[in-house]
Amino acid sequence: MIVAATQFAPVAGDVAANVDTVAGLVRAAGAEGARLVVFAELCLSGYEPTLIRDTPGLVLTEDDPRLDPVREACRAVSAAAVVCGPVRAADGRPAVTTLVLGPDGALLARYDKQHLYGIEREVFAAGASDGRFTLDGVRFATATCYDNRFPELAARAAEDACAVYLASSVLAADNDSFATVYPVRARDFGLYVVLGNVLGANEDGVGGGAAGAWGPDGARIADAGGTEPGFVLAEVGPPRR
Repeated sequence: MIVAATQFAPVAGDVAANVDTVAGLVRAAGAEGARLVVFAELCLSGYEPTLIRDTPGLVLTEDDPRLDPVREACRAVSAAAVVCGPVRAADGRPAVTTLVLGPDGALLARYDKQHLYGIEREVFAAGASDGRFTLDGVRFATATCYDNRFPELAARAAEDACAVYLASSVLAADNDSFATVYPVRARDFGLYVVLGNVLGANEDGVGGGAAGAWGPDGARIADAGGTEPGFVLAEVGPPRR
């Protein structure tokens, strides 16, 4: 299966603009054969916890009509999209939520970030369960940025017969995760790891790009580079265990 790892600079607080960018990248990656397109943490709103806290209108719902352009793009190219935004949780607060929209535009899975970092704890509700879905017979796990610092998430994914671990994140270029987290999770647990990241300024700093993937041996198999918006393709497959 071909997957696409994306990077772009979200517009802070502009869901419509970010949805248009996401939909365009789904269409472009799908046209090049991607069956799954992975985006960064909070790509739909920008990584702006304070702004999200102060702007209730930025909070989405699972069936939010503002996501219709992404659903239409998925259907147009028969590709799934892994998108992340502030989505209302059961207690009324937003969560840092990954929504997996299938090739037919329907919701395949929802995952709420379990390990919140810094100001996120004041703004968001933490998730309580792991994210899983299957596409074309390949089983995927979802995780979000700081989640990846906790190896037990990847361990559970491997134990649950997942082949691919999707890591939607917001990372600066000097973040040590590129060397000490993503390749290590891949190698230690025999998983493909796919990273969606951001470019541009955000509340945490400046996104460093380098979206891409690591193979089950921990080696880089795709790298989008550190400056240009777009995507890079990688081929993933069944578990090598």
